[in-house]
Amino acid sequence: MNPSPEETKSTLLNDASPQALTDGVREALSVTLRGCEELIPQADWVKKLSRSQATGKPLRIKLGLDPTAPDIHIGHTVVLNKMRQLQDLGHQVIFLIGDFTSLIGDPSGRNSTRPPLTAEQIKANAETYYKQASLVLDPARTEIRYNSEWSLPLGSMGMIQLAAKYTVARMMERNDFHQRFTAGTPISVHEFLYPLMQGYDSVALQSDLELGGTDQKFNLLMGRHLQAEYGQEPQCILTMPLLEGLDGVDKMSKSKNNYIGITEDANTMFAKVLSISDTLMWRWYTLLSFQSMARIDALKKAVDEGANPKDAKVALAKEITARFHSAAAADAAEQDFINRSRGGVPDEIPEVSLSGAPLGIAALLKSAGLAPSTSEANRLIDGGGVRVDSSVVSDKGLKLAAGAYVVQVGKRKFARVTLNP
Repeated sequence: MNPSPEETKSTLLNDASPQALTDGVREALSVTLRGCEELIPQADWVKKLSRSQATGKPLRIKLGLDPTAPDIHIGHTVVLNKMRQLQDLGHQVIFLIGDFTSLIGDPSGRNSTRPPLTAEQIKANAETYYKQASLVLDPARTEIRYNSEWSLPLGSMGMIQLAAKYTVARMMERNDFHQRFTAGTPISVHEFLYPLMQGYDSVALQSDLELGGTDQKFNLLMGRHLQAEYGQEPQCILTMPLLEGLDGVDKMSKSKNNYIGITEDANTMFAKVLSISDTLMWRWYTLLSFQSMARIDALKKAVDEGANPKDAKVALAKEITARFHSAAAADAAEQDFINRSRGGVPDEIPEVSLSGAPLGIAALLKSAGLAPSTSEANRLIDGGGVRVDSSVVSDKGLKLAAGAYVVQVGKRKFARVTLNP
């Protein structure tokens, strides 16, 4: 069984020489190991940190992301948070957009050949990636690069020379390739190029540390191998866990609908964070919060001793919401949530004017955009999820006369409806 990050940190702190572990190195090592899955090789990273402190030269820390979708969710920000923590220690972070590797398609975790994106799709997605990442990273201290800068000039000759630096046997040790080959599932030759090109990125950038999710470990190790082949000091690799989504079971994913998009409105973001379990909250604190571990441990101890866990969860929700919006928006989202919890009406709700009074409640919900159809409206009424002026509607045959009404569906949908004859 692999040691936990805390056990690993303790071992390094105890075993390393006093000269290597100055206070600055201790702090940097602690920041590096917070929440991580693996740091490989750990001793090499301590040496790099010690050299950086002695010379004053920042380490080069790389994160590559392929723009395979137009938006990112907070699960993607786990590695961005780690980048920001290392950036705040004074190191140079490189946000690498894989516009070239996206043309190949990452085979990681795939049981079939992944269709590559078109150049147009890549360009459209890449335009939003860095803007969204800048909500976590400090843009003034971030080097942004595109791997087409060195991948396109490599040419066919360079690609052949690169491919000669790795064997097919080693490539087939990769789990997804091995499983597909054993199952008789096709593997296209171009898929072998993806880890080679990602590894070559580390050569081109002379990376000291590369970050990625646990599903990227093979590709990250490829970078170490190729740097050695090209006569460079191999990078260390730091893998971060895949964040569980709102359900606390599956990794955060849009397809699972258990995600929080970083461009979602502040009220929705705040409410979604509050919806997670008390147990999951502490994992999110470790991976998503910028609070110190000492502060987080104090919060957890207080909850263990009887404090209300909701207070800690509200603090986390406000921190995350403020990061992607503002402190004022987080405060407003908290108040909005309180209002809704008490059955109150938000300050700003859509104004809708309808004709045809008296109008049946199901038709009104559909016309006001509060339900997609009258049948769905009736289902919501049956479930007790519809209120008119704070009163629960139980009669599907209700007809509303001309007048003004505040209509609520569920916890979050409101409309101020003016019904005319």
